Amino acid sequence: MAEILVLVEHVDGNVKKVTLELLTLARSLGEPAAVWAGPGYSDVAKGKLAEFGAEKVYVADSADIVDYVVAPKAELLASLVASRSPAAVLVASTAEGKEVAGRLAVKTDSGVITDAVGLGEGFIADQSIFGGGVNVHSRVSKGTPIIAVRPNSTAPVPAPGAATEEKVDVALTDAARASKIVERVKQEKGARPELTEAAIVVSGGRGVGSGENFAIIEKLADSLGAAVGASRAATDAGWYPHAFQVGQTGKTVSPQLYIAAGISGAIQHRAGMQTSKTIVVINKDPEAPIFEIADFGIVGDLNQVVPQLTEEITKRK
Repeated sequence: MAEILVLVEHVDGNVKKVTLELLTLARSLGEPAAVWAGPGYSDVAKGKLAEFGAEKVYVADSADIVDYVVAPKAELLASLVASRSPAAVLVASTAEGKEVAGRLAVKTDSGVITDAVGLGEGFIADQSIFGGGVNVHSRVSKGTPIIAVRPNSTAPVPAPGAATEEKVDVALTDAARASKIVERVKQEKGARPELTEAAIVVSGGRGVGSGENFAIIEKLADSLGAAVGASRAATDAGWYPHAFQVGQTGKTVSPQLYIAAGISGAIQHRAGMQTSKTIVVINKDPEAPIFEIADFGIVGDLNQVVPQLTEEITKRK
């Protein structure tokens, strides 16, 4: 089977969930080969990659790769594309992943697809475009397909792989060293999962009414082990930090379950969440546009519905 390169997303040596999703997706189309860029590789990391089907692991653990901004990862992948001739390269459709994909496409003279939510035979990608108004099938017509896939688009399924290690050295060009990272500030992480990787997201909008009232959204999220999101109206009003905005100008999420409370459903918000597997809407306006894409809808005051829902979920734990 043809080899498919998967760029590993990792933090402090821990493999992120999106990588397991990409390995699962790659298994359905070829032979997954994980590419580890930067320090932190360990037997634990190897075990996790093997558990989800990596037949090979290319390890480039030089600190240089993470001491400079983005470009070294693109050069590493370009080197592997030239020497291994993979059938495709899969990366996470994050801000960094999409930049790596774009740079790699230029270096290899290949086509690139971003924000794919599915991938089928022949590397035909499913995409939601024009603010989520149109679903299309896309295929790279030149070079090696380079595809950035949205987190939570594929459920990670274990399937043992050999995870044969191969050390890789890459000589960085002067261009790749142009932007050096001079300082890192570690952000304190709360108990909630990261918004773009969470399997469940609970978002609040203008209907929440105030920043203080977002506490009921947080309580529902915590009862489900979910991440908290917000609409642009809520973040612009200062009720919740902009880092948690879901939408075309915020973050794109594709969880298994998305609960929208007090969100009318402007196209900009829908563009950031409508590929969610199951959408539950709570809104007192039965004509709210977001009901058009809801799998389940509750017409009612979120100040009454959300606490009752939280109480019932807590009871059943």
